[in-house]
Amino acid sequence: MKLVNVITAIVCLMTATLSAQDWAKARLEKSPRHGEWVTVKHGDREIKCFITYPEVKDKATAVIVIHEIFGLSDWVRGVTDQLAEAGYIAIAPDLLSGTAPGGGGTAELGGMDNVRKAIMSLPADQITADLNAVAEYVKKLPSCNGKLAVAGFCWGGGQSFRYATNNKELKAAFAFYGTAPESETDLARIKCPVYGFYGENDNRVDATIPKTAEAMKKAGKTYEPVIYSGAGHGFMRAGEDPAGNEANKKAREDAWKRWKDLLKKI
Repeated sequence: MKLVNVITAIVCLMTATLSAQDWAKARLEKSPRHGEWVTVKHGDREIKCFITYPEVKDKATAVIVIHEIFGLSDWVRGVTDQLAEAGYIAIAPDLLSGTAPGGGGTAELGGMDNVRKAIMSLPADQITADLNAVAEYVKKLPSCNGKLAVAGFCWGGGQSFRYATNNKELKAAFAFYGTAPESETDLARIKCPVYGFYGENDNRVDATIPKTAEAMKKAGKTYEPVIYSGAGHGFMRAGEDPAGNEANKKAREDAWKRWKDLLKKI
């Protein structure tokens, strides 16, 4: 994988740990919405996914949620629930499925060091194939209207940008503090608008935004980055943490509002 993605993953790892998610799990357990584990198959692979359904009368748009370097965590499952609360079907695949002994995924890898090593060794083509399988699965659900978006955080933010280069049917891509593909040829394949969400105190990622904006403009693509004042890397998670600082909390609140407003336009 490219050095910038390696550095992104390391920073994500330093931002938080899996053990600090009791608050995320507690919120999820209180949700009135229907969430469940499903297995999506393609070829010899089986991808464990968590999906949450909205309580709505009509068919809904679906959002694929790509996890951070931490794998499919309680917080990511909580994001699917919050999207469902807003009226969307949300599915989060465990892209580490099959990497643990015995064929398990995130939960079976036995600690963050193993999770980090496994995620950094994932082949790009496998990630794309997994996401394609999840996309086909969710679009065919009776409760889905056939519209699909992708969103990701940190490592997943970069992957959501990359997936937009590989799936021409996406209606939008939402990249949270993740870097874009460097190849202008790849960016030229994007068919949907890409919306970026970044923390002001995250220069390592933010420094890549001008080049990305220039390349996207040159390719005639829509790229709308927003930088949130005072926020750090990982502010969507950190801003939800009861112990988080006020800047991250405000950034999270503002980002969620923007995200939901953009989803309504799909």
